[in-house]
Amino acid sequence: MDAVKSDNCAETPMLQRLTSEPNEPGVVASSVYAEGRRIADIPIDEARSWAQRDGHVVWIGLYEPTEALLHRVQAQFDLHPLAIEDAAKAHQTPKIERYGDALFIAARTAHLEHGHVTFGETHLFVGKGYVVSVRHGASASYTAVRERCETAPSILANGEDYILYAILDFIVDNYQPVLDGISAEIEGLETKIFETNGHVPVIRLYALRRELLRLRNAAVPLLEVCQRLEHSDVVPIDKAMQLNFRDVTDHIRRVREQIDTLREVLAFAFEASLMLGQSAQTAITRRLAAWAAILAVPTAIAGIYGMNFKHIPELEWQYGYYAVIGTIAFLCTGLFVWFRRHDWL
Repeated sequence: MDAVKSDNCAETPMLQRLTSEPNEPGVVASSVYAEGRRIADIPIDEARSWAQRDGHVVWIGLYEPTEALLHRVQAQFDLHPLAIEDAAKAHQTPKIERYGDALFIAARTAHLEHGHVTFGETHLFVGKGYVVSVRHGASASYTAVRERCETAPSILANGEDYILYAILDFIVDNYQPVLDGISAEIEGLETKIFETNGHVPVIRLYALRRELLRLRNAAVPLLEVCQRLEHSDVVPIDKAMQLNFRDVTDHIRRVREQIDTLREVLAFAFEASLMLGQSAQTAITRRLAAWAAILAVPTAIAGIYGMNFKHIPELEWQYGYYAVIGTIAFLCTGLFVWFRRHDWL
């Protein structure tokens, strides 16, 4: 330990110089930690030498890197070519792969923008002394994760396993704001359905259900990833960290249950909208039929007296006109009252 401290003191000027240098394009952060404390921001090409030191962890964050940058990172940590190929394509389903003592994890991220869910990907390379995160598309920056970890050096001292847990936990936690936004919109649509008798945009109901399905396909496969991380006999994870990944698994289960619940609510809302719409159409049809029956009475009587024949009944009767008008009014009023009592008008 004294030797390590003396090395750190001897390299302090260079560490300060490396810390002051700006990150290159595609590199969000590239830092080295010892005993849970950040001691330097380092160039990518020096990551190997730092990762090989006992008690040191290199944490590199990349955002939509070029293939050249990925190959530089590959050279530093001897990453498997298939994993690098997957990280470059950015069209992977959530999964976990083991390459020797290293892990490659693909996860899907979600973000709510203007009422629509946008998806991104995060690829994680985890091995002895290093963690590399590669982000593509819509995704919140992991700077907040890094800052939160740095505020608890005693926990960050657990090394790469804790960093992996912190990133996965952050990804899963970011599903919740998306679900909250969709849930709030669904509640508004439900209220509008009953206030307007089903006059809501059915296309929007369908779009929300489709986005929930996409979110489910993005989140639920992480269950298998975290369950494998819970068992050290499957992947090289410290047993002390297994409970942390079990906590992430529980969060994903709650996300899955909430998604399924919201999809059922949308299905009920869709059915209610159709039923209320059909009910409104039936009411309109009955109303039109009732008025048509009422108007048929004067039409029929007037049609008789408008016929062109010689002997019209009561043609010379003085009160014939008033009698006909009264009869029409009586019959129409009677029909109106009858239809009104039977909720047709």
